[in-house]
Amino acid sequence: MSIIELGEIRDEPVAVPPVRTPRAVGRPMRTAAVLLLALVLLAGATPPPQRMVSVVPASPAANTYLTADGVFVIDPPLPDQDRYLTAYAWPEPHGAAARRRWQASVPSGDAYVRVRVERGLVLATGADDGAGVFATTAFDAETGQQRWRHPGVPVPVTDGGLLLADIHQDETDGMSRIEPDTGRVLWSVPLLSPSGPGFHLTDGRIDRFALVQPTGEVQVHDADTGRLLRSVDTLPGDASVFQRVQIVDDLLLLLTPGDVPMMMAYGLAGLEQLWTAQVSPVSFAVGCADLLCVAGQDGSLQVLDPATGVVRWSDPPGRELLADVRGDRLLMSGPSGQFAVRDAVTGRMRTELGVWDLAPTLRPDDPLVGMRHGDDGRLVVAELDLAAGEARIRDVLPDITGGCQASLPVLLCQRLDGSTALWRLRQ
Repeated sequence: MSIIELGEIRDEPVAVPPVRTPRAVGRPMRTAAVLLLALVLLAGATPPPQRMVSVVPASPAANTYLTADGVFVIDPPLPDQDRYLTAYAWPEPHGAAARRRWQASVPSGDAYVRVRVERGLVLATGADDGAGVFATTAFDAETGQQRWRHPGVPVPVTDGGLLLADIHQDETDGMSRIEPDTGRVLWSVPLLSPSGPGFHLTDGRIDRFALVQPTGEVQVHDADTGRLLRSVDTLPGDASVFQRVQIVDDLLLLLTPGDVPMMMAYGLAGLEQLWTAQVSPVSFAVGCADLLCVAGQDGSLQVLDPATGVVRWSDPPGRELLADVRGDRLLMSGPSGQFAVRDAVTGRMRTELGVWDLAPTLRPDDPLVGMRHGDDGRLVVAELDLAAGEARIRDVLPDITGGCQASLPVLLCQRLDGSTALWRLRQ
């Protein structure tokens, strides 16, 4: 079913008054003036842009996923019933309901966390409820035919291939290169620690990854071939300790927890140690402007000089949380859901944006989308522009409970009656 929601109805256009027959000498100029007036009035009579709503057939308990190729629905697990992944095509801008393209069976016991489209494949990733091991099933994006199934979480690499990161507790894990069309394993690199890999990205895709073993050996591998590019021993003797590795731009960061948490920075190209800094237990680190933003597990924030490790400025725990970074602007979330924009270089407050819930977006560079319910119960949708320092209202939608995913001007949300719908907002 497709519903077209119209905007505000404008006043009818004023009728053009009759014009006396002019003298021949002035006719061309006066005729042009009348045509111009008619065009202006017709432009005013043009209806405002329409908001399109298309229902996506899905039960209230189903998992729905917005992708660049359409919407995917995974049925909830039910006793003694088969479970399906259903692909729906994007509705045309002025078309009908979301059209079902294909349906394929999926393992009923998996708890699915993500569906994405890569290399002509639909990749559904879930965890087995019994063993807690992640696995990915690949389907042909056009037909829904199952191509392969392997343990691990997929990550795209620079040459268009796929890596599977198989990370789980108390077992030998690692990275595997998969041939997308056949599922054939081309190579594997073992990882003996559950800390997980660090990834270096070029144009949004992985070209290198780093592993840290319990012995303290840090290894950097080529993501296309699996070849070991370089390694360094970070622990003396036979010591063994849990460490984490993360890559930010051209820095490899080795994080050592404990009574005195430390961060050691290495140059990714040669693995030469650059500096060591004492930090709070780290949740994540990210580049911000030309600096390094380190978010602590306790809610603190430290902004470091990536060349020296010197702290430029910091926030104590419990004040604000780092929610996103766009260039030299930080989106900070306060304890009451109040969002604000701060300068990454100085920490200075730029502007307050108000209280919002952030919607998950399809791509990392998609506009940030804030949502909140107004006093009348309708959902206010805004684009949070950190550079301009403003929350621009894009639309106000009725009968939405939440659970939205966004890629403006498109939203996928659940409605009050339990149905799921796809909105294409007014431009």
